Amino acid sequence: MRVLMFGWEFPPHITGGLGTACYGMCRGLLAQGVEVIFTAPKLYGDEDQGVARMVSADQVEVDLRHPMYESWWKNLTYIQIGANLIPYVGLDDYFSLHNRSESGSWQSGEVSAKRKFTFSGQYKQNLMEEVERYAMVASTVASQQQFDVIHAHDWLTYMAGIAAKRVSGKPLVIHVHATEFDRTGENVNTRVFDIERRGMLAADRIITVSNYTRDIVIHRYGIPAEKVHTVYNAVEPSAGEPVAPAQPAVATRAKRGKAVPKRKIVTFLGRVTYQKGPEYFVEAARLILQRDPSVHFVMAGSGDMFNRIVERVAALQLGSHFHFAGFLKGPEVDRMFRMSDVYVMPSVSEPFGISPLEAMRSNVPVVISKQSGVSEILEHALKIDFWDVDAMADAIYGLLHYPPLSAMFRRYGAEEVNRLKWENAAKHLLQVYEMAVRDR
Repeated sequence: MRVLMFGWEFPPHITGGLGTACYGMCRGLLAQGVEVIFTAPKLYGDEDQGVARMVSADQVEVDLRHPMYESWWKNLTYIQIGANLIPYVGLDDYFSLHNRSESGSWQSGEVSAKRKFTFSGQYKQNLMEEVERYAMVASTVASQQQFDVIHAHDWLTYMAGIAAKRVSGKPLVIHVHATEFDRTGENVNTRVFDIERRGMLAADRIITVSNYTRDIVIHRYGIPAEKVHTVYNAVEPSAGEPVAPAQPAVATRAKRGKAVPKRKIVTFLGRVTYQKGPEYFVEAARLILQRDPSVHFVMAGSGDMFNRIVERVAALQLGSHFHFAGFLKGPEVDRMFRMSDVYVMPSVSEPFGISPLEAMRSNVPVVISKQSGVSEILEHALKIDFWDVDAMADAIYGLLHYPPLSAMFRRYGAEEVNRLKWENAAKHLLQVYEMAVRDR
């Protein structure tokens, strides 16, 4: 089977878990004998060409005079969005509408030859313009490639998937990694919601990353349950040096011969935004430091709540116990986990959550919110409600101060996560593809 897959990013150039998941799926599908043609707005040439045949949308020549593009010229509307948008983050409150057809900057009559589009491949103010262009390029890609099924990841690619289906007549599978309700709570942006629902209605089958997300798709978007399938994510083996089991924090000897406790490190790694619950991490830290002032907290990531979190840490006078590491990726993530005694994911709404798997792969015990998809499959993780900072603090404190408890979660957690392989997830993906093809 051959799959035309539309993504928005691919390692090593990533801003979150979406690109990492796409890479894992391509590897897993390759092991199942499935050929993937992976398309992204902008590729850089250093992607792993061994897992998929790569197509960079900015290198595809498009004939905009072709009749299949006629509908684009009639009602071409773009939304200008704040530069801090990424697929899992809210759209903020400053949307502005730009009708390019009225301004004359995108009139089909002006196009006299084939052309290539420029893509940043990022999440900037012209994001919706790039989404629209990506769909146009997808039509050309679909007309040039041979494939059996289309696979589109998250709302940024749904229009591309729909366009490819329209041109080729092949079945469309969309993959829901997050919904607008995850990103913004109840402050849903109707334009993005409409794109999501349009993709869901056009799809022959829908894949969600957890039953948590599946329920949202069914009940909040009105999609028939029989159309929606849960396929859990997995984790790639560490690309770095072999991970030795981490040792519990022990006392070290100071210069004057007095024993002082080793500083214990508790890590938050993710986007510093509403969805990830960083404010609850700070409040739990405050409670822990009242009991043990030797603990150190690391917040690795960036996002629209970053300044607010820094101000809250300063107001609580916790600055000497906090380190803001910025955005980490690749080997930096593995290195951070190796330094950590506990990893915490206090997400308010997490469709899945790959980072706890990465931490467990590095022999780090984890505390995760019950409001996460990954909590459905993990047994050896401490689970709390994101809002219960007392329970969160107790769980972290227990892992830091009771070595047998920590050792148990390190040992069995590593064994558990090693069984969550992309090859197994790919078997389920292949089953969904086969159902979509059969239905046609």
